[in-house]
Amino acid sequence: MSEEQYINFDEYIRQGEPQKKARADAWRVAIGLQAVDGLKTSAYLQELARRNIEGEITIDEVVELINQYYFKKKQKTEQAPRKHPSSIPQVPRKLGRSNRQYLEAG
Repeated sequence: MSEEQYINFDEYIRQGEPQKKARADAWRVAIGLQAVDGLKTSAYLQELARRNIEGEITIDEVVELINQYYFKKKQKTEQAPRKHPSSIPQVPRKLGRSNRQYLEAG
């Protein structure tokens, strides 16, 4: 599922199947709350939501899959080589007139 594709919650709700309707409505609210905060859901979450709505996996399985995903992602981040401190740009500590150029250029 690409990032441009989104779940058509209204279609699930119109189908009238009570369990799918309830799950679709819950996902619509959850994803909507993320959007209110300016957050976009990933294609991975969209796929998990679809699978849950379809009844392929339970919400407990969704939670477990998300936890596993972020655990693996955290491990990869921790194993990645760290940049040497000298390669990190330094920000001036005191902002004087001469430092304004630094901020305006950056």
